Amino acid sequence: MSGPPAQPERLATIDVGTNTVLLLVAERRGAALVPVCERSEITRLGRGVDASGRLDPAAIAATVAVLADFAREARALGAAEIACVATSAARDAANGEEFFRAARAAAGVSPEIIGGEEEARLVYASARRDFAPRRAPGERTPALLAVLDVGGGSTEFIVGDREVPDVRTSLQVGAVRLTERHVRGDPPSASEIAAVREGARTALAPLSAWAGQVRAARLVGVAGTVTTLAAVEQALPSYDPERVHGSTLGLGQIEALASRLAGMTVRERAALPGMEPKRADVIVAGALVVAEAMRATGFDELTVSDRGVRWGLLYDRLARRGE
Repeated sequence: MSGPPAQPERLATIDVGTNTVLLLVAERRGAALVPVCERSEITRLGRGVDASGRLDPAAIAATVAVLADFAREARALGAAEIACVATSAARDAANGEEFFRAARAAAGVSPEIIGGEEEARLVYASARRDFAPRRAPGERTPALLAVLDVGGGSTEFIVGDREVPDVRTSLQVGAVRLTERHVRGDPPSASEIAAVREGARTALAPLSAWAGQVRAARLVGVAGTVTTLAAVEQALPSYDPERVHGSTLGLGQIEALASRLAGMTVRERAALPGMEPKRADVIVAGALVVAEAMRATGFDELTVSDRGVRWGLLYDRLARRGE
């Protein structure tokens, strides 16, 4: 008499970013990795880091509380292992160890600081699974994939046509960083918006070196700024990853959204269908970073990905161990 069927293996990843903490719990079903639970919470770990160089104690406490909650949920769902990484804010802060000690004590996880290039590689690994262009039979021209990841504190741009990308660039510009530097009004003044745009354009100038080489590539946009813009553009009554993932945004649409959102107060933005309320204060700067990055690299349209570092981490660090 045979026993009960074996439970599918479950794995979990947590991505601690400048603005948001994201959890993914997935299980193996044959050759596929299927999400069981995905959660995100905006804790703004990077609040004030650009000016002070240090993590704010309240931001540490909020982030650690979410980490502990996510770790408990992952274990309750049967995750055999939890991989956790921390990106821009934690690697920029002089007191990052305070956060890591608190995370180990409260959540039982040890976030690994990853550099900008490693963050870019993981994002690329995720996007490539879903959106890698396919060569036509007999076609010799590389089927390039370009990935743009606009975060709170940094922006990554990655290009490749195979498993290991050819180009990985990480720049210290993001939605939180630019908002803290330039925005004081609510709604922001025309001069503040101009300063945000100029700050984005200046920081992203190195991307223009790749414009000619990526002309034939498909551009995929990753992370909360891009997914929020897609949700607002579609006026979704509640966030629906199936409608966001794989949708497209043109440069003209993004510029129109940036202009529309800049004319609203934070409260008005937060009430929009599709808007994550805690992102309402930084979404204008985020939209301008996306627009200026597209302009620098010569793209008129991007495909939206609802998956990012957490999925790349799953594929790269955990899933391969069982293959």
